[in-house]
Amino acid sequence: MQRLFGTDGVRGVANTELSANLALRLGAAAAYVLRSKHEGAKILVGRDPRISGDVLESALAAGVCALGVDIHLVGVVPTPAVAYLARLIDADAGIVISASHNPMRDNGIKFFGPDGHKLSDDIEAEIEAQVGRFDELPFPDGPGVGRMYRAPYLVERYVEHLKRTFPHRLDGVSIAIDCANGSASDIAPHLFADLGAAVAVINAQPDGANINRDSGALHTDRIRKLVAGTDATIGFSFDGDADRAILSDAEGNLIDGDHVMAFCGLHMAEQGRLPGNVVVGTVMSNIGLELALKNAGIELARAAVGDRYVSEEMRRRGAMLGGEKSGHLIFGEYTKTGDGMITALQVLNVMLESGKSLSELAGQMEEFPQLLESVPVRDRTGWEQNSEIQAAIHAGEERLKGKGRVFVRASGTEKLIRVMAEGPDMDELRTVVGDICAVVKRALG
Repeated sequence: MQRLFGTDGVRGVANTELSANLALRLGAAAAYVLRSKHEGAKILVGRDPRISGDVLESALAAGVCALGVDIHLVGVVPTPAVAYLARLIDADAGIVISASHNPMRDNGIKFFGPDGHKLSDDIEAEIEAQVGRFDELPFPDGPGVGRMYRAPYLVERYVEHLKRTFPHRLDGVSIAIDCANGSASDIAPHLFADLGAAVAVINAQPDGANINRDSGALHTDRIRKLVAGTDATIGFSFDGDADRAILSDAEGNLIDGDHVMAFCGLHMAEQGRLPGNVVVGTVMSNIGLELALKNAGIELARAAVGDRYVSEEMRRRGAMLGGEKSGHLIFGEYTKTGDGMITALQVLNVMLESGKSLSELAGQMEEFPQLLESVPVRDRTGWEQNSEIQAAIHAGEERLKGKGRVFVRASGTEKLIRVMAEGPDMDELRTVVGDICAVVKRALG
């Protein structure tokens, strides 16, 4: 059977690659693997506002209940809300139906354990194996069948949690927000307004079809224009499931996750809130982040790409801060997974406590030029064994030796090979990346 799980759950075109039948089987398999050994097993499920979420939620819920496990449906919520609420109600697992930043026609199903962390590769492999033996699973009858409960009231518990992470008021602060017509659309505007901020909002009217359309964390021109047009202090651009945020300062400059980890890491270290003086980034984190932290005696530990791997490395190192350049950040004091709104609140916290603007804080890290290109391919596997591609990568590494680096990886969610180069000369990076991309396209495009 073809591998179902990527780096962030199971994804595909909804109703074709990710069909109701597959969702049913995944629900049953997950219930079988994740349920406790005691009576009263339960799984919590949330989703983003995509149209296809209705179909997939219904099918997934049917699969879970068919295995004798109760399911609690919280409705449209950010991905990190599911991770938090699953722990809160002592669920056996949390499941999110979302394709995050992907276009509306896609969807996905991803899993959290009872501790709020994403599942390990081993457990995902076990669920995948049970999908393949669906007809052999032990389906109960009579009173053994699971029940389905609608639980939208739990969302307010997540909002209360967000507010508890922020010890200040935002009176006099002007904030611009792009909600990507996604899961943050109801929560984010009210959250910041309740804390006293003046809030300007765009793309907060989800209709099931407009999620991520020319909006959100992948379309940052919108947030920059909103900040400029409203004279806002800061802008936050969330993605469709609100597990990450990209920032804009008052001058319209974009501030990515690497810069946020730099100034938050420095601030947390000053306050004695950075255990082990370590921050966890990824192999894609800019070398400028590493240098900014190193100058303050802080280590940058690099994990594989994907916030689940960042989370695993944070647990291994006992770290309280980690994340990705893309804006997936984990503040371990408050969350076990990326959370765009906690990121926004922690950035505001540093601004208020330091008395510095976002641009001043971001200036503590010098960013090295970095170029990333994605090459569409027929199959994202096997590139590591292709001698022509490996020769091109080696040639690029030799060209940048001692002054930069090359990093190539397959996307965990799409049929893409991503090629990145980093160094002091952008023209040279364009040549290196262009040469490698041309070979990948010729070999696998």
